[in-house]
Amino acid sequence: MTRRAPSAVRRLTASVRARSAIAATVVVLIGTSVGSTLLLIVLQRTLISTVEANAASRAESVSRVAATADLATIQKDLTDNTVESQVAQLIDPAGRVVASSSIRASDRLLSKLRPAPGQVVREQRDTLDVLHTKDAYLVTAQGVSRDGQTYTVIVATSIAPQSESIEILITYLLVLVPVAGLLVGAGTCIVVGRALQPVEAIRRRVSAIRAGDLADSVPVPESHDEVARLATTMNDMLRRLETAERIQRAFVSDASHELRSPIATLSASLEIADAHPNASDWSEMRTVMSLEVERMRRLVDDLLLLAKADDRGLLLSQEQVDLDDIVDQEVRRLRSAGSVQVTASIEIVRVIGDGQSLSQAVRNLVENAAQASRGRVMVSIAAEGDTAVLTVEDDGPGVPEAERGRIFERFVRLDSSRNRDEGGTGLGLAIVREIIAGHGGSVVVETSQWGGARFVVRLPRDGSADPTDA
Repeated sequence: MTRRAPSAVRRLTASVRARSAIAATVVVLIGTSVGSTLLLIVLQRTLISTVEANAASRAESVSRVAATADLATIQKDLTDNTVESQVAQLIDPAGRVVASSSIRASDRLLSKLRPAPGQVVREQRDTLDVLHTKDAYLVTAQGVSRDGQTYTVIVATSIAPQSESIEILITYLLVLVPVAGLLVGAGTCIVVGRALQPVEAIRRRVSAIRAGDLADSVPVPESHDEVARLATTMNDMLRRLETAERIQRAFVSDASHELRSPIATLSASLEIADAHPNASDWSEMRTVMSLEVERMRRLVDDLLLLAKADDRGLLLSQEQVDLDDIVDQEVRRLRSAGSVQVTASIEIVRVIGDGQSLSQAVRNLVENAAQASRGRVMVSIAAEGDTAVLTVEDDGPGVPEAERGRIFERFVRLDSSRNRDEGGTGLGLAIVREIIAGHGGSVVVETSQWGGARFVVRLPRDGSADPTDA
């Protein structure tokens, strides 16, 4: 199935800069349009209110004069005091014009409105034929009592100036609103483009990084903003990836090196067996081969355990475990071997965790102490508040302070235990750290009372029951 080419709209909105500019333009256009509409409504109402107030004031003024003055005085007041945009009339009860401010309105009525004395009514007319104009007018009529009869004062006020003002404002807004939208869009495009320049530089640098070149770093802008923090985070991630890659390569290299020796031994034994099938020393070679197979099995098991810990963490069960029983069993096993003198101090301590994993961790610590010792090993387990403390120490050469953090790394063996038959694969303490960490505990190495190594494990105790009651 062929892929369709992206549409013009999709190509236009493919970049953050374009989307930001379009969004800013749309927001400005909507905002200014709504604001302009509200402005026009408010302005129109204000102007009409002003016209109504002026017309009402003029009608009130004429009514006061018309109530008491003679017609000549009324005519003079209408002629002298009526502004150019207004036309005023005084209508008698018979509907005749008795006084007018304009010759054009001296014989024809401006409106048929006839309010009661003191009452004011209004109407808006699109045009007044009497004045021979097409302008819109606001007609205000007020009733006035004169000589016991009801006269009507009519004031017609042109609203053409106000309409022209509204039209001029609409014209300006129709020009300014789109221009404002375009200016905001262009400004947003420029600002966002400049803001994204460091991001583009980061993208180019990251795209140029290849496997094995993780030591490179992305440029960090001096803006101290979100982009700078992004660049810093990217560099931190690259450092972590570089460390993980280095550890992975070392892990593969060390694992290959560890597997090479037993495989070579097995290959040599098989070659000897093929060359001398009836040789009397076959039983001796079989013993050697069995030891090498067991060594490979333990190495593969350890590697699988560590690989699972790296992938998704150790899958540990949660049950009550008598840690003192595990320690006692390992002490008995070490004593039965008779290779070292074992001193033990065991208190009843219970924890929550995986019994099989904890047993493996204790065995690794005890075997490590036995291999490194010169003849004495001390194991103790005790409760300190809410913590179970396991201590395993020996009288061996100890662990230099500079190596105490590295000793828990994989395939690390100190110079004194380089011999694989005595020093193991270098995975035991790494497994101990993973198991203890999986149980929420910690393990450290210190100096023992004899100058050797002293491993201290701290685990959360099971607080559901007093261990002394067990």
